[in-house]
Amino acid sequence: MDFQDFLEYVPKLIAIELPAEEAHFKMAPLERIVSLENINTATKNPKTAAVMMLFYPKNRKTHLVLIVRNSYQGVHSAQIAFPGGKYEPRDQQFENTALRETHEEIGIAPASIEIKKAFTRLYIPPSNFMVYPFLGISSEELVFTPDAKEVSAIIELPLSVFLSDEIIVTTHLSTSYAENIAVPAFKIEEHIVWGATAMMLSELKEVLKKVL
Repeated sequence: MDFQDFLEYVPKLIAIELPAEEAHFKMAPLERIVSLENINTATKNPKTAAVMMLFYPKNRKTHLVLIVRNSYQGVHSAQIAFPGGKYEPRDQQFENTALRETHEEIGIAPASIEIKKAFTRLYIPPSNFMVYPFLGISSEELVFTPDAKEVSAIIELPLSVFLSDEIIVTTHLSTSYAENIAVPAFKIEEHIVWGATAMMLSELKEVLKKVL
C-alpha cells in the first residue's frame, strides 16, 4: 500500500476498538491459551517491557519493521520480535520505553516516531514479562543501525505481505512448556514468527484489516 494512502486511514486506526485476547489467542498454541487462562498475573509480579510496532515508507510503500534477536542464553534467543525491551524507572511511561529501546536497538531516534495508539498488553509466562505494544509511525524513509549486541538482522515487512493470509502457517516446535506441539505462526521470508510476537501481530493485523 502507498504510504500516503496508509496515512489517511490512521484516524480510523486510532479510533477502533481493540480485539485484545480474541486476536491474541488466534496465534497462540493451545497449551499457551490454557496457561494464560489459568494465570493470575497479579500474583506473578511480572517484569514490564514495551515494544514498537513501527510503520514507515520505503520506496513510497508502507512497511513494518521487525528484528531478529541474537542468540543468547534465554527463552527468547534468536526469535523474531518488535524493537523493544525492559521498562526502566527513568522512562516514566511505557511508551517512552518503546521509543528508547527502538533507538537503542535499531538506531531510530524518538523524534522520528509519532506514537499513535497503545495496543493490548500481553503476558509472557516463560519470561514473566508483561509487554505493552505501541503503534508508531515515521513519515520519513528510515536508515536502520542495528545494535550488534542485541540484533542480528532487520526485517522490513511490506504491509501488503503482512495483510496476506498466505503467510499464516502451522508448524511444530518444542517450546519452554511443551515438546513438539502444533504452533500457529507467520512465515515471513525464511523466518517463522510465533509466540508473543505472533500474538501481537495478530491483533495488529485484525485492526488493520478492519480499517484498510
